[in-house]
This record gives sequence, structure tokens and C-alpha cells, in this order.
Amino acid sequence: MLGLGQYDAIISTEVIEHVFLPHEFVKNCYRLLKPGGILILSTPYHGYLKNLVIALTGGFDRHWNPLFDYGHIKFWSVSTLSHLLYEAGFDNLEWRGAGRMPHLWKSFVIKATKPS
Repeated sequence: MLGLGQYDAIISTEVIEHVFLPHEFVKNCYRLLKPGGILILSTPYHGYLKNLVIALTGGFDRHWNPLFDYGHIKFWSVSTLSHLLYEAGFDNLEWRGAGRMPHLWKSFVIKATKPS
């Protein structure tokens, strides 16, 4: 069995928006990676323009429905997720939007590297 600092990569798809303690989640990912290892995360995209369109089209209650059990508890933008990753020690962040049209993406994928 591999231990701490033994993994080349960690992939987490559509999970971090459900995590109550994202700082701890990301710190654990950092500890589990070898130097030079990569973390790949995907999460629903929440940028300014997309949020504005949701509000202007009356979709606010449907999109951020507090009555949905086990739903999303964190809503990430590139800025907020980048801040979290830099704070944990990651660098060389790269991201891409996925699904739909630019700036209204369904999700985004971010790649972060643990320094060597």
C-alpha cells in the first residue's frame, strides 16, 4: 500500500462543491502527492457572467435550491478555487471551461502542481 507523498496524480471530478471543509480536502491532496505531482479537479463553473444570466432569467431558486438534500454546498469560480489551491501550496495552475459556450460553461477543470 502506498503512503503519504506517493502519488503522481490525484483526480477529483465534481466533488469539491460537496465538501464541507475544502481547505482540509486540498491540504490532504497536497500531502498525498509526490513533489511534482498534479491535482486535477473539476467543479461546476460559477463565474460572474453565468451567475448574472442565472439571476436575470429567473433561475436563481432552481439553481441554488436549498431544499435539495445532498446538493452543492460550495459554489466555485476560477478565482476562488485558484485562491484555495495557491493557499495550500500548489502552483502552475491551468484551467479550462467545459460544456456550453464560453463564460456560461457548465463546469471547469483546473490542474495544479505540487512544487518539486
